[in-house]
Amino acid sequence: MKKAILVLLIINALFTQSNAQEILPIDTSTWDFQGRGYVIEEFKGKKAVYLIGAMALKDTKFLNGTIEYDIFLKEERCYPGVYFRLAEEKNGEQFFMRLHLSGLEDATQAAPLVNNLTPWQLMFGKRYSFPYTFNYNGWTHVKVVVNGKKAQVYLDYATTPQLSWDLTMPVEAGDILLRGGRVTGLHIADIKIDPSATEIKDFNPIKREPLEGLVPSWEVSDMFEEKLLEDPSNLQSVIEARKWGRSVTVEEGTAANISKVQDLYNGEPGETVFAKITIQSDKDQIKLFEFGYSDRVVTILNGKAIYRGTNFWRSRDYRYLGTVGLFDGVYLDLKKGKNTLLLAVSESFGGWLVTGRIKDMDGIRIK
Repeated sequence: MKKAILVLLIINALFTQSNAQEILPIDTSTWDFQGRGYVIEEFKGKKAVYLIGAMALKDTKFLNGTIEYDIFLKEERCYPGVYFRLAEEKNGEQFFMRLHLSGLEDATQAAPLVNNLTPWQLMFGKRYSFPYTFNYNGWTHVKVVVNGKKAQVYLDYATTPQLSWDLTMPVEAGDILLRGGRVTGLHIADIKIDPSATEIKDFNPIKREPLEGLVPSWEVSDMFEEKLLEDPSNLQSVIEARKWGRSVTVEEGTAANISKVQDLYNGEPGETVFAKITIQSDKDQIKLFEFGYSDRVVTILNGKAIYRGTNFWRSRDYRYLGTVGLFDGVYLDLKKGKNTLLLAVSESFGGWLVTGRIKDMDGIRIK
């Protein structure tokens, strides 16, 4: 009997030790702490890090598996979350929360990171977000499961996923980075990474109805400074100075993501590109061009500026998101033969995007 009890005690000890080893140490040998600062301390019964900024897991590449951690939330404007399959800290996938939007439709967000830009103005709505009422008085458990091109999130030990979404970046192993507070810190604890836990359950991502008749792709110029567009008499020289050779195609049935081919944060001056299409017209005629963009645009037909607009986050009211759709329009005075349509699209954050269509294609062709 004593031997049996001893065996059980040993098994229990080994099991406890195994579980304990699943929790990653919170120290500088395991994590690269980035941002404004951190404090490792005991908090609400857990060994935690009080984090302002981010922390990257050292010496580990993540492809598939489960990422779990506990976080103590605050009711303030900040965006804690997790990046995974991160390459050079500029491309990857992510899930994060908007702590000031508790209970609202966009309280949470899944989105790729593309050249340091998060295109949430393209990845919006129920396909990439779900409402959640945050707990500001206790620990919140976050669990993200990744397998191939699929991902799911479970908050607070939910038994079914609250969000399932299709991943859009290449399926390649990369870094894991946790993001904490923005102005003040947030406590993070009990971090676990399990590459063997890859089961995706009840995968049923929300589908989005594509916009019909969109221009499928746009040719994109090199980057230049938006201020060059302020003088209309200088417009032709700005156009002639551009370099071409890159193109972007429509994603999500909604818009083309310019950040796929241009890096806004590459250290070079500029936040603007031309997105170009060529319209071949059988005769002189007027066509309605419906379009969308993010964040600002100047529309130019055959070298002449015909429209200027702003679709920036909070540019129209305090809750205006600047999401992209066919919300603007301009009548194009087309000449017989070749017509060049340029959209000078400028970006700050949230998605560098362009889209458009001409519903009445009678007598015209678009390259």
